[in-house]
Amino acid sequence: MFKVLVIAYYFPPMGLSGVQRTLKFIKYMKNYNWEPTVITAGEVGYFAHDDSLTKDLHNTGIRIIRTKGRDPNSRLSKYGTIKLPREIFRKIYNKLSQTFFIPDNKISWSKMAYLKAEELLKQENFDAIFVTGPPFSAMHVFSQIKKKHNIPLIVDYRDLWYDSYFSFYPTPIHRLLHKKMEYNVLKAADRIIVTNRKIKEKIINQHKFLTLNDVVIITHGFDPEDFEKAKMIPKHNNRMILTYSGIFMVYNTPKYFLKAFKEISIEHPEIAKNIELHFVGFLRKENQRLVRKLNLQEFVFDHGYVDHKDAVSILLSSDVLWMMVGKRKNIDAILPGKIYEYMGAKKPIIACVPEGAAKIVIQEYPASYICKPNDIAEIKKTILKVYSHYKSSKFPIADDENLFKFRRDYLTEKLTKEFQFLIKADVR
Repeated sequence: MFKVLVIAYYFPPMGLSGVQRTLKFIKYMKNYNWEPTVITAGEVGYFAHDDSLTKDLHNTGIRIIRTKGRDPNSRLSKYGTIKLPREIFRKIYNKLSQTFFIPDNKISWSKMAYLKAEELLKQENFDAIFVTGPPFSAMHVFSQIKKKHNIPLIVDYRDLWYDSYFSFYPTPIHRLLHKKMEYNVLKAADRIIVTNRKIKEKIINQHKFLTLNDVVIITHGFDPEDFEKAKMIPKHNNRMILTYSGIFMVYNTPKYFLKAFKEISIEHPEIAKNIELHFVGFLRKENQRLVRKLNLQEFVFDHGYVDHKDAVSILLSSDVLWMMVGKRKNIDAILPGKIYEYMGAKKPIIACVPEGAAKIVIQEYPASYICKPNDIAEIKKTILKVYSHYKSSKFPIADDENLFKFRRDYLTEKLTKEFQFLIKADVR
């Protein structure tokens, strides 16, 4: 077995999509002769906790080391699962945080994780170090480890760092510091992993010393075991169940979709009464108010946050799945991981997406219906088309062969091959 030290702030028992990529890599690494040791956060106050994800690592013998920093989540640890704030307050907090913490407010945790890593490296040998971000402070701090230890450093971009859709630079100094920090990280890294082509293009364009071979795309994916273990929920009527799974924040909103459905309920009440709109995750109070304002309560089923195991069961028990990415500046690199779980469920997908990474991926999925994210008339037309295919049993079929490349085990094999190339070991 080769040994890799994995640095990941977001990790079970925390929930939501940010933890799953790293968790699934960890789960399958031993299959490819790599034994991971994970340094992650200790107890934190967070919007969601998910024991079903933690169970993925039961009986694997994988070592998990938890360190506590002075970051806001760690300071809120006594509250456990905390309430998701209204979007307006989350935006204000985010701007304040980016004003006072560079590159992010997890910098104190990242430094504590670094000290723990140094302690481990004095006691044992590791063949590679894998750091995933966000938080990008972890990449920034661990780029310094190259000065002391001759160990390949791999950085994994789950989102774009510099000049991303989420970035806020209150002064030119903030912008300059972020770009310089990222430059230093990329100079130190032996391999850069990204989740989609748009992130790769932007990083290479911003940092001209990089070549195409320096940056490797390993997408998000789905775990076939999750779907094999999931239990179907019995259906009690013949209505078409149309489901959204995830959170609404910054770059997405159900507003246009709900308004399109409102028009259907007025123009085609006989169709609307045969459709159920299910929301799994965080619909948020402002969107619940919109549902009431549009008088759509009889059509909407809000499941709230459920663990990943139950979320997969709901996906499998749905007839159609829906996702959206807003049409805004710098949005083209946004690619929600839920797209791949939707495809893993092999269900028809309504994708309200602009030009960019999300559209590129969903266009390759045969059972997709694509429309503009903020065009109410087009969304309404798409829903009616999908309902017509549902009634006539003419849904397009997902291609199993095309989905293989998004399996978590296959993606982990790709990642470990990158590790082995760096240490010049035989790839088995």
